[in-house]
Amino acid sequence: MSLIGWYVRLPRLYREPVSDAPETSRTRPGAGALRPPYVATTVGTFSLVFIAAFEALAVTTVMPDISRELDGVHLYALAFAAPLASGIVGMVATGAWSDRRGPVPPLLACAVVFSLGLLVCGLAPSMEALVLGRVLQGTGGGGITVALYVVVGQVYPPRLQPSILAGFAAAWVLPSLFGPAIAALIADHFGWQWVFLGTVGLVVVALLLITPALRELWAHPPTPSARPFPVVPLLWAIVAAAAVLALELLGDSGVGLLFAALAGVVALMAVRPLLPARTLALGRGLPSVIATRGALSGGFFCAEAYVPFVLQEQWGFSTAQAGYALAMAGLSWAAASQAQARLADRLSNTRALVLGSGLLTAGSAVVCAVVMIDLSAALLIAGYGVASIGMGLAYPRLTVVMLAHSPEDERGFNSSAISIADSLGAALALSVSGVLFGIATTAHRFDVVFGLSVVITLLGVAAARRTPAPA
Repeated sequence: MSLIGWYVRLPRLYREPVSDAPETSRTRPGAGALRPPYVATTVGTFSLVFIAAFEALAVTTVMPDISRELDGVHLYALAFAAPLASGIVGMVATGAWSDRRGPVPPLLACAVVFSLGLLVCGLAPSMEALVLGRVLQGTGGGGITVALYVVVGQVYPPRLQPSILAGFAAAWVLPSLFGPAIAALIADHFGWQWVFLGTVGLVVVALLLITPALRELWAHPPTPSARPFPVVPLLWAIVAAAAVLALELLGDSGVGLLFAALAGVVALMAVRPLLPARTLALGRGLPSVIATRGALSGGFFCAEAYVPFVLQEQWGFSTAQAGYALAMAGLSWAAASQAQARLADRLSNTRALVLGSGLLTAGSAVVCAVVMIDLSAALLIAGYGVASIGMGLAYPRLTVVMLAHSPEDERGFNSSAISIADSLGAALALSVSGVLFGIATTAHRFDVVFGLSVVITLLGVAAARRTPAPA
C-alpha cells in the first residue's frame, strides 16, 4: 500500500530534548546535513525511511500475484491490515523503550524484527505465513520510525532537524513515483519473493551507515525518563491490533460474522482511551479532527489496496501497468499537497479539509461506479487520481489543525492519537473490506469493497465539517 507519509506522519512524541544530546564532534556548529560529520547518518536514516516506503508500495503492486500464487485471495486484505495494526504496538513500545534506554537498542531490535518479517514474507509457503511476516514487518517498521525521530532529536542540532524531516517526506514521495514500476520489474524477472528478500540487504547497509552515530549515542545514554512505562496504553494497543486482525479471520460466514462484528466493537472500545474524548461521536473541534484522519485513511487505503487487483482481474492489466496507476496517484497526491501549502493563506483549514474530503468521496464514487458498470479503466484511474488529490489537500492540514487545537501540554498525546487513528482506521477498514470481499459473490466482490470505501469517505466529509473549534 502506498500509504504516502505513513511513517512521516508519526508523532515526534518520543523525541528526546535536543539539549540532552552529548556535546561531541557530531554537534559541530555550521556543518550541513550532507557534510561531515552528519552525511553518513543523513543518508542512512533517509535510506531506512525510503526502504519502508518502497516496501509498502511494492507490496501493493505485487500482492495480487502473491495472493493468486499462494491461493490466499481470502487473506488479501489482511496482508495489508496486518502491518498497520501491528505497527501501532511497535510505536508505543519503542517510544517508551527509547525514553529509558535511548534509541539504539530499540532501533536495532526493530530493524531485526522488520528484517525477519521480510524474510518470512519472501520465503512464505502459504498466505498465512506471509500474513505472519507482515505482522512482524509492521511491528518493526513502526518502531524503526519512532526510534529514528529520537535519533534525529539527539544527533542533529535544531537548525538541521526541519531539513532532515523534510527529507523523510521526500523519501516517501520518490518511491510513489518509481516504486511500483521497479517492483513489477523485479517480480517479472526474479519473482515476487525478491521484492521482500532483496530489501533485507538494504536494511543492513543503511544501519552500517548510521553505526558511527549509534555508537556515539550508545556511549552517552540519556537520563532515563521519570515517566512510568505506559503499560496500559501498550495493552490497549495490543488489544486493538489483535481485534482488527481477528475481525477478518472470524468473518467468513454465518456465526463467524457475529464474532467478527464483536471483534470490531472490541477494536473501537480498545482505541477509545488512546484518543481524545468524544472522537468516536464526532465531537466538535479536536475529536472530529482525529476522526477525520481515521476516516480518510480508512476510505482511501481500503480502495487503494484493491485498485491494482481490479485492474488486473477486470481489465487484464499486467502487474507493471497496474503499478503505473499507483505511481500516477502518488504524483497527484504530492502535487496537491504542494498546492495546498502554497495556498495556505488563501485556503482556510476548514475549507481545505472539506474540499479534500469531498474530492476523495467523489473520486471513490467514480471508482465504485466504473467497477459496477464495467466502464473504461481510464475512468477508474482518473477517479483514483481525483481521490488522491483530495488526500493531498486534506491530509497535511489535519496535522496543522490538530496542533492548533492542542494546548502545549497535550500535543504529545494528540500527536499520538492522530497517528493511531490513521493506522487503525486504515487497518480496520481493510479488515472489514476483506470480510465483505470474502462473502460477496465473485461477480460483485469488488463492488462491495469500493462501496465500503465511499461510505467511509462520507463519514470523513461529515467529520471534516465539524473540525472548527466550538465557540
